[in-house]
Amino acid sequence: MPVSIIIPMLNEEAELPGLLGSLGTLGGQPEILFVDGGSRDRGPALVRQAGLPVLDSPPGRALQMNLGARRARGEVLVFLHADSRLPPDSLRAIDAAMSDPAVVGGRLDLVYERAEWPYPWIARLGNLRSRLTKIFTGDQTIFVRRSAFDAVGGYPEIPLMEDIEFSRRLKRLGRVACLHAPVAGSTRKWRREGVWRTIGLMWLLRCLYALGAQPESLHRLYYGRDPAKRPPSTAA
Repeated sequence: MPVSIIIPMLNEEAELPGLLGSLGTLGGQPEILFVDGGSRDRGPALVRQAGLPVLDSPPGRALQMNLGARRARGEVLVFLHADSRLPPDSLRAIDAAMSDPAVVGGRLDLVYERAEWPYPWIARLGNLRSRLTKIFTGDQTIFVRRSAFDAVGGYPEIPLMEDIEFSRRLKRLGRVACLHAPVAGSTRKWRREGVWRTIGLMWLLRCLYALGAQPESLHRLYYGRDPAKRPPSTAA
């Protein structure tokens, strides 16, 4: 089943050598599309030097992913964060899940690139939570059948919580698969801003969103800036 990997990026120059190297190990010859939201670094140039296309988009992860989906040719769309790494056999696991026509999409198990406490504990709890609720986050690498993506209208173009809202809509459409196949995620935000502060902030954001808070307000709380303003020169 043809697969397209869509990677939104913004000022990810430091992550790209590792990401490009890991993409080169994937089997199945997937289509790979980078969607840049206005980077001020050499990231887009590095991707093009590797022979991969870069689509230009207004900033905003949902906007970027929707643009990539419109341009992609695959029957299965895989949305990968620029600081995440797919193991070589990950696409095989996705293909096996999508061979069941009742499955509309799913996600991988997040495993952080650092093994010291508390990162394994954080990842396990997050995977368990999503397995029980069928609500996914983008760092778990969401994959979806193109027909299902179109049926739910793609990612809602909101500045934050687009992954939560997308997965809510997706699970209403059909069966979603929570795979044990891993994706290696980054701990850079946790290390930069503090583990317990980040955990508290993420749970606060989820609770406020469930209570009806506007995504624009949550974005200001999370990033400390208005989503209508141009992003800073470093990745969030």
